[in-house]
Order: sequence, then C-alpha cells, then structure tokens
Amino acid sequence: MAAKLRKGDKVVVLAGKDKGKQGTIASVDPKAGKAVVDGLNMAVRHTRQSQTAQGGRLPKAMPIQLSNLAILDANGKATRVGFRMEGDKKVRYAKTTGDVIDA
Repeated sequence: MAAKLRKGDKVVVLAGKDKGKQGTIASVDPKAGKAVVDGLNMAVRHTRQSQTAQGGRLPKAMPIQLSNLAILDANGKATRVGFRMEGDKKVRYAKTTGDVIDA
C-alpha cells in the first residue's frame, strides 16, 4: 500500500502530550506504523560517553503512531490524504483542498 505520510512532510499531532504541535517527519517505520517527528514526543535518554560524543541525559525524539499525525495542506490546516491518477502517475492529494501534494 502507498504511504500517505512520508519523510519530509509537514505534519500536526492530533493526540497525545504534543497535541496541536507541528513538525517535519524525520523517518517513517511502515511496518510498525510509526514516525519520528523532529522536536516532538521528546524523551530523555541516558547515554554513555564515547570518544566522539559527550554522554549524559540527552533528549531524543521518540516514534509517534501514524494515526496520531495529519499532514498540513497549503493553508496550514490538517487534512486527510487521498490518491488519484494524473495521467499515468499516482499522486497524493489533500482531501480538504484537492491540491496535489509534492507533485
């Protein structure tokens, strides 16, 4: 099945402690149905010091369930994603405006 949310998409969080906050998707795990959004769902991880990196308590973005994310349309509002054929190419479009997402 085609991915409705992809790396680099601007999204808004619909549920959870970061509800209403916006960010950009850093990575997606389709098998687990989760995505990591930059700066959201932060947790403190204790890291051992290495030769290259300083150790300590470091904040890290944790995965969020894809169902709790919605893509932002051109107007900056949350929208659902649909698929349609344009010529011989399958494209994603915003259900609210009908605009094609990253043509």
